[in-house]
Amino acid sequence: MPADQEFQQRAEDALTALYDKLGQASDEFDFDVEMNSGALTVEFDEPRERFVVSPNAPVRQIWVSAHVHSFKLDWDQPRAAFVLPATGQSLDELIAGAIRQRLPGFHL
Repeated sequence: MPADQEFQQRAEDALTALYDKLGQASDEFDFDVEMNSGALTVEFDEPRERFVVSPNAPVRQIWVSAHVHSFKLDWDQPRAAFVLPATGQSLDELIAGAIRQRLPGFHL
């Protein structure tokens, strides 16, 4: 499979899995999650805030915008996951940590 198609499939699988987990968690915790045009958003009401998770195909990364910070995750073959190189956090761990800053006790 060409690298571009491989990235697209991995990104789609990762975002879909995260969306499913967050959708279940949003029943228990106070936030909304949506998937639109390949990007995932997590929204909070008071105070209003939005996290965006989106694939960036030209550089084969998943980009996360949360708490006015930007994170760029690369595919880690041994872990079979998108990972933040600076910390080793997976996409799920990064998003769970960001949500926990808003909602202590949050877990995926």
